[in-house]
Amino acid sequence: MARKLHFTEVELADRRARACRAMAEAGLDGLLCFRQESMYWLTGYDTFGFVFFQCLYLGADGRMTLLTRAPDRLQAAQTSVVEDVRIWVDAPDASPAMELRAILDAHRCGGRRLGVEWEAYGLTARNGQRLSAALDGFCTLADASDLVSRLRVVKSAAELAHARHAAALADKALAAGTALARPGADEGEILAAMQAEVLRGGGDEPANEQIIGSGPHALLCRTHTGRRRLDARDMLTIEFAGAYRHYHAALMRTLAIGGHDPRLAGMHAASVDALHACEEALRPGRPIGEVFDAHARVLDAAGFREMRMNACGYSLGSTFAPNWMDWPMFYRGQPYVAEPGNVFFVHIIVFDAATGLAMTLGRTSEVTASGSRPLSAAPLGFVAA
Repeated sequence: MARKLHFTEVELADRRARACRAMAEAGLDGLLCFRQESMYWLTGYDTFGFVFFQCLYLGADGRMTLLTRAPDRLQAAQTSVVEDVRIWVDAPDASPAMELRAILDAHRCGGRRLGVEWEAYGLTARNGQRLSAALDGFCTLADASDLVSRLRVVKSAAELAHARHAAALADKALAAGTALARPGADEGEILAAMQAEVLRGGGDEPANEQIIGSGPHALLCRTHTGRRRLDARDMLTIEFAGAYRHYHAALMRTLAIGGHDPRLAGMHAASVDALHACEEALRPGRPIGEVFDAHARVLDAAGFREMRMNACGYSLGSTFAPNWMDWPMFYRGQPYVAEPGNVFFVHIIVFDAATGLAMTLGRTSEVTASGSRPLSAAPLGFVAA
């Protein structure tokens, strides 16, 4: 069956070799991957089948076996380089964890030390307990939840190309949404126009719902069900991402609709200053906690200490549902040191519950050898529609 890979087999093989070296450094004989992001990055395997018990075994010697369900047999054949695919069968007494143990026994993992991606949306607490019980006394398990994530955080040239394409799609989506943001406009129609631009450009649905909120909901930075029409005088907060080959580039804006409280312009000016300060602090060789420090310094000086967030962004990459946020995040004391090839979303959020005013501003940047540069070409000016 013909494969449809988004990266060359050479690049995928290099990624697995790097993972094997990281395992050796951590004293691991193999890795049990439950994060879909890891499976995609290592092999190209592209699916949402991770909502069920699914595990990719990667041995320190590079050998692989995927344990999954029948609907993903052809999925793996078409989208990945995994040759050894095993199927567990749905049944009242199904025990995929025990079937995984048999696979590991065939790989001579008895008595060995294996890393596990415990922090994975696909590995529920219940399945995690079953995995521990199945492998109790068979091998030693160690938490390796961040082993592949730390490798993924620096993007290759091919990955950066996908991120830049995603950013271009996000710019088109923002333009489409802004054009419709008028008194009386329906939030659902605005969202539909924005996502249509991404899909027309060959992009994907994002890893989590796009955020849109007007009126009192403009002060929310989480999605919620139910859409409304914009009032004659309103605010509209949108946070969304262009996505291409699962690589995300996010943008965030608050638009003033049909006239605005003059205080919004001051909130916007402070947000622009904070965003520029964050981008200036995002430099290779520097801990990214300094990005948050810049965010806090500018907003606190402008009088928004009680209205800002305790984090101001995060890494972006190839992520799957339920969210596009990747490791690491910008917050005080974050020790991760920025490297060329990182991609980060910086967001400035100021919510004043006392006055009911909101202002947000955010865009995605790539870390370069000398600093950072925004991937978005969208203007940062105050939008009063």
